[in-house]
Amino acid sequence: MNPTNAFVENLDRGPLTKHEMAARVARDIPHGSYVNLGIGQPTLVADHLPAGSGVVLHTENGMLNMGPAAQEGQVDPDLTNAGKIPVTELPGAAYFHHADSFAMMRGGHLDVCVLGAFQVSAAGDLANWHTGAADAIPAVGGAMDLAIGAKRVFVMMTLFAKDGTPKLVPRCTYPLTGLGCVDTVYTEFATFRVGPPGVTVLETFGITYDDLAQRLDVPLSLPDGS
Repeated sequence: MNPTNAFVENLDRGPLTKHEMAARVARDIPHGSYVNLGIGQPTLVADHLPAGSGVVLHTENGMLNMGPAAQEGQVDPDLTNAGKIPVTELPGAAYFHHADSFAMMRGGHLDVCVLGAFQVSAAGDLANWHTGAADAIPAVGGAMDLAIGAKRVFVMMTLFAKDGTPKLVPRCTYPLTGLGCVDTVYTEFATFRVGPPGVTVLETFGITYDDLAQRLDVPLSLPDGS
């Protein structure tokens, strides 16, 4: 994990691939945590948890101690995560009704959840279920329950939308999933800590801090407060 008082500028490495982003997220998950991985990019984190991490993966469709994605020859059509991706099970895996699974989420039993996002605000607000467009299909899923129930919320997303606009914003303009819930944002260009004090850049990948500041519409600071 990056020390809180140190900033790292990785100019020879980046932007990160999706798997490199997932590995970066996995590094910050504390040993022995109970963790939920949202659909999309966050599911890749399961493939990068080191042996012996003690991390127990939870999925809202009713499984605890989920393993990495299933490879050829391992696929069981009845064994999938919430994103309908075939997965494996680890020793001691348990299965239960999805109502019990949501009770775990809402009851504060998860240490970390990793979610994708359309937008994250400087204050840590999250928008990830609907763009607000009239023809868009909303996807609520369990994100709202995770946003308020998990002890820490990590977001794994691309820093810019397809049209080039930043997804880390002063205020979310899309319908909100949760207020002030996001702790850390992991992107291909940088890792950020967000919250009431504002946006702190922990490290960059393939871009300088100054160039990053020019491309974003939010004030940035370094871990030392500068």
